[in-house]
Amino acid sequence: MFKKIDDAELRQYSPIALAYIGDAVFELMVRTQAVTMGPRRIKDIHLETVQKVNAQSQAQVIRQMSSWLNDEEKDIVRRGRNAHSTPPRHADHSDYRMSTGFEALLGYLYLKGDYERLREMVAVALNQEDEMQALKE
Repeated sequence: MFKKIDDAELRQYSPIALAYIGDAVFELMVRTQAVTMGPRRIKDIHLETVQKVNAQSQAQVIRQMSSWLNDEEKDIVRRGRNAHSTPPRHADHSDYRMSTGFEALLGYLYLKGDYERLREMVAVALNQEDEMQALKE
């Protein structure tokens, strides 16, 4: 696919750039899950995706999983959360900041090539109970 980026280089990326990639990765993974659940109307798939890929849902997810994050991941979330960006008019400011932290973490894991941890995070975000239990152990 592409070369994995080492931590030293990855730390130089802006949290907004990480969130930009993380947003795309998360949306693709949510869409993939929605499509592979069986044949349905595209409108229904889209509505399901939009329900999961929004600031409020993502903020709730990162708040719930914060105790499972290691120090490095918490730092990435903090950097993303504190990054200067302008939230959309329809989003709550604190939810938008938290969701930016979540997206930055996903972007970081993706660019780092830590696909197993990325998969775990997305599984938790999509409320897959068996994955949530595995993270708790």
